[in-house]
Amino acid sequence: MKNKVLATLLFSLLVVPLVQSADHAPRLVVGITVDQLRTDYLVALQNLFGEKGFKRLMAQGVVCENLVYDYPNVDKASATATLYTGTMPFFHGIPSERFFNTAFQREELILNDPSEIGNYTQETFSPERIRTSTISDEVKIVSGGLGRVYAVAPDAQQSIISAGHAGNCAFWINDRNGKWATTTYYRDVPAYVEQFNYVRSLSVRVDTLAWTPVYTPDLYTAIPYLTNDFSFKHTFSHDNRDRFTQFKTTALVNQEVTDVAVEFLDKGLLGRRGVLDMLNVGYTAGVYLDKTVQEYGLELQDTYVRLDRDIARLLDAIDKQVGLDHTVVFLASTGYFKGEAKESPIYNIPSGEFYPRRAVALLNVYLMAIYGQGDWVTGYQNRQIFLNRKLIKERDLDADEMRNKAASFLIQMAGVQDVYTSQRLLLSHGTDRLAAMRNGYCPKLSGDLVLDLCPGWEVVYEDNNDSREYVRVNAIPAPCFILAPDVKPVHITTPVRATAIAPTVSRLLRIRSPNGSSESPLSEIQY
Repeated sequence: MKNKVLATLLFSLLVVPLVQSADHAPRLVVGITVDQLRTDYLVALQNLFGEKGFKRLMAQGVVCENLVYDYPNVDKASATATLYTGTMPFFHGIPSERFFNTAFQREELILNDPSEIGNYTQETFSPERIRTSTISDEVKIVSGGLGRVYAVAPDAQQSIISAGHAGNCAFWINDRNGKWATTTYYRDVPAYVEQFNYVRSLSVRVDTLAWTPVYTPDLYTAIPYLTNDFSFKHTFSHDNRDRFTQFKTTALVNQEVTDVAVEFLDKGLLGRRGVLDMLNVGYTAGVYLDKTVQEYGLELQDTYVRLDRDIARLLDAIDKQVGLDHTVVFLASTGYFKGEAKESPIYNIPSGEFYPRRAVALLNVYLMAIYGQGDWVTGYQNRQIFLNRKLIKERDLDADEMRNKAASFLIQMAGVQDVYTSQRLLLSHGTDRLAAMRNGYCPKLSGDLVLDLCPGWEVVYEDNNDSREYVRVNAIPAPCFILAPDVKPVHITTPVRATAIAPTVSRLLRIRSPNGSSESPLSEIQY
């Protein structure tokens, strides 16, 4: 009898903690990427925020002030991939939003995949170029395929990368018709999302929308570049062919994304089915029309105010449908900001203009003087120069020698700080800058030569209406927030590597990290 009682007690001691552990295991994970979100603007504008958006994340979650991407030329696609894979472009294969297709000698979107068909779009995309697993993939795997993984964002590549290889579906807003689009790579298109396209499509109502500020202009004083107190009103006329593209650069697009995200929580029953589900949400915090903060500083501040409200609405929906005490939420910036221009000449800041098209033409003339007639340079993309590898092979030339000669020529150009050849990046180990350049290099997609341009200069693209790209070496302050059950609030002021987010979230979910992630979870988090 005594042995039976002891056995019963022992069984209870073993089973009860397991039951409690299962009860407290997260039922839902929500990943939020906010393109171009800045810590300094969040701090400056927090007096205009409500209590349930950013302030709730700051008060109740883990706050990382300075999320660092350890490679240059960060953009929306590469940053999202780094966050979700826990590794660098060198391994995950997404060095930028676009790549230079050497076979056709043209730029293409990195996720372009002609083998797939678009749904509500003529665009053809898939996640095939992501070379490692993502958090979303691991959620799907750990549930034996039963967990639901969805993604919604204004941008196709932001959405697809966050949905991963194994996700149920990814949705984005089509630039041409304003409908929620997806790709046939994914097979699960919920009826309630299709209903948006029939009942609430932007295609039939965008011309009725107007973006005006939430508050009066005198309250928007956080950005010092603002030089006037005039209000604004932006509309999207049916006669404007670019109305949907322009709409996607406004604060209003985040509201559209939130509407669909809330629908996933409500109609999709995410987090309420007995398995771990995942919802990925992409927002924007960039400057209107991708211009500069000097031109649209008032609009940018209003974007932050409206974004705070959208995040509050999303968190409230999570709390209502699933419970924040059963959900892991992470929100991270993409770690770059496009809305800067070179300073006025009156300040005497060293600057200049670098013209890629001219640089390529001069380099080709130089190489012809050495190697004879031929198109030795096939293209330029994202500060990378591509040599004609086919012609080099046909003439039985030493490719490494040509790269070195080209680098020696390019480094003499005004505005060029350094030039890295592909073999230097792949074979050398040295300075932190060299390591960073290597992190952002993708051997199968990147160029033969990578340019490191001088800070303060502008890249002028003559083939794109003289559009300009400001060169900044130091990273912007980028925030990250993590809200999870039983995790104590903590404020981290030291730099946090973006590659640490995936393993940290994986630990909170009690699943394995993505297969390319070698980083340890954040040690500052107290469980």
